[in-house]
Amino acid sequence: MTLMKSLTGAAAAIALTAGTALAEPALIFDLGGKFDKSFNEAAYNGAKRWADETGGTFREIELQSEAQREQALRRFAEAGANPVITTGFAFATPVEAVAGDYPDTKFVNIDGFLPEIPDNVLMISFQEHQGSYLVGMMAAMASESDTIGFIGGMDIPLIRHFGCGYAQGAKAVNPDINVLANMTGTTPAAWNDPVKGSELTKAQISQGADVVYAAAGGTGVGVLQTAADEDILSIGVDSNQNYLHPGKVLTSMLKRVDVAVYEAMKAGADVETGSMVLGLAENGVGYALDEHNQSLVSDEMKAAVDEARQKIIDGEIDVVSYYANDSCPALSF
Repeated sequence: MTLMKSLTGAAAAIALTAGTALAEPALIFDLGGKFDKSFNEAAYNGAKRWADETGGTFREIELQSEAQREQALRRFAEAGANPVITTGFAFATPVEAVAGDYPDTKFVNIDGFLPEIPDNVLMISFQEHQGSYLVGMMAAMASESDTIGFIGGMDIPLIRHFGCGYAQGAKAVNPDINVLANMTGTTPAAWNDPVKGSELTKAQISQGADVVYAAAGGTGVGVLQTAADEDILSIGVDSNQNYLHPGKVLTSMLKRVDVAVYEAMKAGADVETGSMVLGLAENGVGYALDEHNQSLVSDEMKAAVDEARQKIIDGEIDVVSYYANDSCPALSF
């Protein structure tokens, strides 16, 4: 049986002393919790898959505050964990600050950006706008009101990147569709506020939205729940969330954080550093189709989306990136 060692809280992070010898990787979850049913949970699933397949063990910690980021990185590195994998854009700066002090440790960050990447760091990012384009198409095809919604978590360029792709996909199907957009907040608390997610969903429903896409971490649980309660469709994110409300979640935009974590742990201390970008061509993003939503996705819808997917891969469709000019031609936030 695989043992997954869990540490929580500042005291637990401090307890990772340099005298502890580890022959295992470490995974640091972003704020919002390991079982957020979205981003963090996808990372955990990748680590668990690696552990189940190999019989290996890994260390993990769920952060309780921003102040723990650098502390946890240093404690794991001092204890010999390799690689040390971090989830979330906010880890980029702490990883940059710590990496030089531990040249023999490999650090992996998912979703962050550094203009200059240290030699012992791997930065993994995703082309979320490509996957969001596909689910935007599906939202427009499923909508009966010609109004759909997008609810983001923390208002950062990464989440606007999701929304921008979503709106482009929807407008490719229906140029006149109305796309509503709201962000949950401007601090990390926005990732774990299902009550606010529910309130924003109700507000968008009052404006006519009958499909709502949540890109908000744990906050999205409230979005999906309220959409189901109010008898409209929702779209999940990162992990396959179709099962949460069978027949009410149109699809989920898959962001294969699980694969990124799995591959990093599989490579271990030999993980290649630098940068890695995963999009449709690499199966890094996509949409979920299973027994929980198959009645909602018509053959026509699937054919249209699969055709668009291939055209994006082939370069025939160019999904504009929010990062390209810090704005989105298809959506106002």
